[in-house]
Amino acid sequence: MVKGMYHYIRKEWKQPDIKLLRERMVEWRKTEAVVKVEKPLRLDRARTLGYKAKKGFVVVRVRVKRGGHRRSRPAKGRKVKNLTIRKNLNLNYQVIAEGRAAKHFRNLEVLNSYKLGKDGMYYFFEVILVDYSKPEIANDKSINWICSPKHRHRVVKGLTSAGKKARGNR
Repeated sequence: MVKGMYHYIRKEWKQPDIKLLRERMVEWRKTEAVVKVEKPLRLDRARTLGYKAKKGFVVVRVRVKRGGHRRSRPAKGRKVKNLTIRKNLNLNYQVIAEGRAAKHFRNLEVLNSYKLGKDGMYYFFEVILVDYSKPEIANDKSINWICSPKHRHRVVKGLTSAGKKARGNR
């Protein structure tokens, strides 16, 4: 049986070259937290999640700091009742990354995202964004649903795949 290119890309990402990935992460740490990239690094994953190499699709790499999902305790000036912190943040890192990308690019809508890797300090995600105002998107039958006003602010509503997972719906 003949296997396609995406099969081999997926196979390579199952056990990535640690040395190369570590070098990339060192570079990524020096850049901004939200960076627009020309092409997705994991092309197989991006294509699975709906990415197409056409106008209107934007890929963004997002860096999210690890640890500390618990709310910080206020230093002073509260009632004792309000000083105890029992709640944890109910979002996963991927939802946080999607939200930051959406906040940075307000004219784009988040389609989906996937993890690139993590090091001791950060998680790195690639977020696929769609410009719903482009005619190329409006004319594409497979993605033009995102042009509808009811699909605005998908991240905030928790309608992306990672958001559904965080809400316990997947």
